[in-house]
Order: sequence, then structure tokens, then C-alpha cells
Amino acid sequence: MPARKQLAEAAEIQIDIRKELLTQFDIFKTLPPEDLEEAMRAAHVRRVAKGATPFSTNSPCMGFSMLLAGSIRVVKLGSNGREVELYRLQPGGSCLISSSCMLGKANYSATAIAQTDLMMLTIQPSTFKQLLARNEAFREFVFNQFSQRLADLMLLVDAIAFQKLDQRLAALLLEEAPELKTSHAKLADRLGTVRDIVGRLLKNFEQRELVSLGRERIRVLNTEGLKELAERQG
Repeated sequence: MPARKQLAEAAEIQIDIRKELLTQFDIFKTLPPEDLEEAMRAAHVRRVAKGATPFSTNSPCMGFSMLLAGSIRVVKLGSNGREVELYRLQPGGSCLISSSCMLGKANYSATAIAQTDLMMLTIQPSTFKQLLARNEAFREFVFNQFSQRLADLMLLVDAIAFQKLDQRLAALLLEEAPELKTSHAKLADRLGTVRDIVGRLLKNFEQRELVSLGRERIRVLNTEGLKELAERQG
């Protein structure tokens, strides 16, 4: 391929990335041109295949990660192989784990799993810290994202500590309604329990005509019934 054509294609890719960044993250529209240029120069774009791990527990922090396309699950893995889902990232979201490990100068404390093919943009730690120090709007954006993710984690702690498993399962099914395509084992991992217990609860839900069960498929039949169960007091 001629060198001129290669340069043109590289420039086109760079323009597309810039457009995607400005589309998904309004904060970058407010940055001074010199800060935006510096962020783009320090940015690394990764395309990650479905099922791969963009980062894993105890690995060195690569920078401030923002999701441009796709979907990510961030999980805490136990030594027994079980996992607890901490939160999910959709396009336009930034990663709490990456910002916390940079601010605390630590390695990643959780593992990310790509639910779909995805595209991530990561800003190098040195540039992230410079933007954080000198740009108030960027600083507010980072800490607002941090606050939202922390609130999600507090809800998770409340659910695990104070809600019964059938309530948590009902809430999860409502979140994924009208249909969830997954195995009982994967569903148990998300709830931090074991497959047999989830299987028994789902069978009970089916008998109560709240859901219908198929092979790696759960269809919600009665959203009001599940909502009443999820919000039950005591």
C-alpha cells in the first residue's frame, strides 16, 4: 500500500476516534483546544474481543479508561472461582476501578470482562493527572463518575447484606426484562451464590407463573409480581 494512502487511512481512523470521543463524552467538548489535543496525543485506543479481559486483578493500571463502544462487566473474582458483579459499563461510561487505582497509585482491584466486542480509549496516567489538576470541568466529570459508581456499589452492598436472595433475583430479572439469556451457573455468579439455589428459586418463580424457563433462557411473564417480590419488606 502506498505510504500516502496509509497516512490518509491513519488520519481517517484518528478523526473517527475523535468524533466518537466527542459524541460519547460531552466533557471533551468543553476542554480548551490545547487540553483536547494533549488528551488525544496521550490516548490509546484498544479494540477488545467479546469474552476477553481488558484488565484483571493485580495488573498494573494502564490509565483512565472510557468506553466508546460495547459493554463491559466489572467483577470481583474469588479464589474458589466464583465472582460478584460490581457494575457494568456502557458507551459513555468511565471506569471507577481505573480512576481509583491511579488516584491511589495501586494495581487494578477487579477484573473487566467484555460482554461484546468493544472499543476503549485510555488516557495515560501522567496526562490524566495533569488534566485533573488544571481543568475544573474535567475534575468534576471524573469525581461525578466516581460518585455514581460508588453509589452503585453501595446499593450492591445493601442488597448482599440486607436483601434475601429471592428479592435480589427478582430485581435482576426485572433489570434484564423481558428476557435474560444466560445459564443458571452464570446467574449464580452474578448473585454471589451457587447454581443449585438459583435453580430452585427459578423453579419456584416458574410455578408461580412469574417467569418461563428454557435452555439458557428466562422470560419474564409477570413484571408486577416480580416487582412486588423485589420490594417486599421484611
